[in-house]
Amino acid sequence: MVQDIAASTDDSTSKSTFNVGTRKSKLALVQTEIVVKALAAACPDNVYVTRARDTAAGDVDKVTAFKDMPVKNLWTHELETLMIEGQLDFLVHSLKDVPTQLPPGCEIGAVVARSDPRDAFVIKAGRSPCNIQDLPAGSVIGTSSIRRTAQIALMYPHLKVLDVRGNVPTRLAKLDSDDGPFDALILASAGLIRLDLGDRITQYLDSKNGGMLYAVGQGAIGIENRSSDDRVQDMLNLVNHQQTFLATETERSLLRTLEGGCSAPLGVETAWSEEDSNIRALQLKAIVVSTDGKEKAEVELTEVVQNKRDAELFGIKAASELLLRGADKILSEIKAKRPTTVTDLEEN
Repeated sequence: MVQDIAASTDDSTSKSTFNVGTRKSKLALVQTEIVVKALAAACPDNVYVTRARDTAAGDVDKVTAFKDMPVKNLWTHELETLMIEGQLDFLVHSLKDVPTQLPPGCEIGAVVARSDPRDAFVIKAGRSPCNIQDLPAGSVIGTSSIRRTAQIALMYPHLKVLDVRGNVPTRLAKLDSDDGPFDALILASAGLIRLDLGDRITQYLDSKNGGMLYAVGQGAIGIENRSSDDRVQDMLNLVNHQQTFLATETERSLLRTLEGGCSAPLGVETAWSEEDSNIRALQLKAIVVSTDGKEKAEVELTEVVQNKRDAELFGIKAASELLLRGADKILSEIKAKRPTTVTDLEEN
């Protein structure tokens, strides 16, 4: 049963009502509020009712590591079922939590302007601030991400990684606990900033600072809808941020091509550059790292991306280059070791 959380305006029978599906976590509700406010500004004559629920696998099970969970779409499956049945009109997700293969009849209809996509290095409260590269050997970093674990093993083999679960405040509490095992965490900057916890960020991580690339779709809020619902799609077009949409479509196409039924510890970094006054090109960096950090495949490419098809083709091209450069070997070894339904899911 879904639970009504809020409506964006008065519930008038003369207005069209849209039921918005999301998770119950504080971050999910904050992100949904961002979308609802944008829609209310674009289409003020509608009513938007946020209907939130726990997703059994992702929200209820706080013990099992993501990498050991037997389901692929931890955060989205139950909500998608309700949407397909017509109980919900569209869904608001952290885009990085959305599988690249959606159920038949579902699509990402819009993506709002991306927040900071980088990972954040967060030091234990009370410790002197330092960057990740300055941590002494044996320091323990908490993360639930295969991608982050692999890149830490590649860049900082002298550090230890320990799995950590829970929402952002829970993870920070585990970090700061006097008897806790963690010296630092790596979390998504966007989640911390949206929860007004940006002051906890010790260092922003990227290719030039800390040497780590972020997750596909990180920092972006995606809106999923039924592809047959033209009324919803027309409305979503009004809040879609085209550059974010095309960048994340490229990233998702890359991951979709690589996955092949196994977990892909893939890091990406995308940015737009001016080709001339009318054309913008997308710069893409991507890396696949073995879970022990001993092998890697990486690419850096630039392509003109003007529509969804361009984005899909660019992602496929980048994936092909990665496979040629050794990602095929890395991914085949991961597939042999892990269940084929596991993906690199990151709660925050």
